[in-house]
Amino acid sequence: MSHSFDTGGAPGDQAAKPTEEPRRASHDAQLPQALLDFMVQRWEPTARELPSPVAGAEAFAARRRALSRLFPGEALIIPTGHQKVRSNDDYYRFRPGSDFYYLTGNTEPDCVLVLQPEEGGGHRDVLFVEPNLGRTDRTFFTDRQKGELWVGPRLGVEQSRARFVVHECRGLPDLPAYLDALGGASPARPPRVLRGLSDRVEKPFGEVRDADKQLAEALAELRLLKDALEVAELEGAVASTKRGFEDVIRALRAMEPEPRGAGSPPAWRRARSEREVEGIFNLRARVEGNDVGYGTIAASGHHACILHWTRNDGAIEPGQLLLLDAGVERDSLYTADVTRTLPVSGRFSPVQRVIYELVLEAQRAAFAEVKPGNDFMEPNRAAMRVLAHGLERLGILPTTAEEALREEKQLYRRYSLHNVSHMLGLDVHDCAQARQESYKFGKLRPGMVLTVEPGLYFQLEDATVPPEYRGIGVRIEDDLLVTEAGYVNLSGSLPTDPDEVEAWIAALWAEAGRGGL
Repeated sequence: MSHSFDTGGAPGDQAAKPTEEPRRASHDAQLPQALLDFMVQRWEPTARELPSPVAGAEAFAARRRALSRLFPGEALIIPTGHQKVRSNDDYYRFRPGSDFYYLTGNTEPDCVLVLQPEEGGGHRDVLFVEPNLGRTDRTFFTDRQKGELWVGPRLGVEQSRARFVVHECRGLPDLPAYLDALGGASPARPPRVLRGLSDRVEKPFGEVRDADKQLAEALAELRLLKDALEVAELEGAVASTKRGFEDVIRALRAMEPEPRGAGSPPAWRRARSEREVEGIFNLRARVEGNDVGYGTIAASGHHACILHWTRNDGAIEPGQLLLLDAGVERDSLYTADVTRTLPVSGRFSPVQRVIYELVLEAQRAAFAEVKPGNDFMEPNRAAMRVLAHGLERLGILPTTAEEALREEKQLYRRYSLHNVSHMLGLDVHDCAQARQESYKFGKLRPGMVLTVEPGLYFQLEDATVPPEYRGIGVRIEDDLLVTEAGYVNLSGSLPTDPDEVEAWIAALWAEAGRGGL
């Protein structure tokens, strides 16, 4: 079935026959009628017990009620999106829309949440999901995109209602008529639609309206303040991320092969490329979580001067720095975002240490400004002051630090390039649709989680930089939870002090030398 809503039904689900044949691949064999008839016969009935509620069901419901209160009497439509083509008929692994997940906990593709206003006030949750076709309809083995034997079973209608604890659940075949009725019921006040996720959902409602943008802003601003469940998931993401960093550090250890007898496993070898580093970290992400939260940056040597270096095709050489910017995304979709700049040979050179300590000083100055009531931008201003004065001491700035810091000049940015903070949560750059006055130009509040990540980047070809510093890139990034008293550094267990970083590396290498891998 090529249309998302043209799906069949199974006993126990809402019946609906597909209106067109499932899409076939060019290399598929023609299926004779005898095989089609045979395939739908003599299957043992599948156990259809109702599942337990999703973990955190109360929190998801509370978020739906909070959104409901912001838009009394208005219908709200939040789709999760669809699978995306990777190449030809091969799809990327599906990752739910963050706002949809935030409100439901559902990770299946194609689903749509509607908050339908009720006459007595409030909203009724109506969740549209893919019906579970069972094995009495041939699409379970003929539909490459949704068939159970191709991609696995879907929960189905009644099971989804129980799992996600919503007021009502319906099959996706009902959605087009439902949306048509919803749009026609109150033309003077059409539903608000979360845009950019599903053309199929958006099409009945025409062009984007200000009302739709306000829905996206409201969801982003609700997500600015993390509840206890979200904080726990972020802590788990950081813990897995630390283990991923330690996997990488162990792999940087150049070990001498031990004599091996016949049938012994091959000797372990040092990671020699950025791609190996990426693969080592990403293995941890898939073992302990859903995936990486963003493309892993494994930048060795001068590649560290490229902010989003995800090509990761360089070699790792002794004496270099490795800038590793990576985060594990949990199965709950919350991600860490941590950067450490590591000496590949285990110790910083004197020149590397000078730059590293300047960046660390800037980060500590930024930390001091993370507290309720401060401007979101205050940590950035504090870090930039430290970096500018450090650049002046190093003889790199063409002016004084104070002159370079002036708003109309900002000359220090040639070497620092980016601000130090962004929100963190379900998205690595979380809450991006929030209004500027609530985010960038707003105040820090307890419950916010933000990164603090100053950096210095000296390009190889930069003639303003002394030769000994060229090609050095350093970034140090941590994830901070704003509290009533100030902040908690969620990623503080990963060392940043240069002596502690060297000791951390040495301890992990000693462990690897004892067979700790």
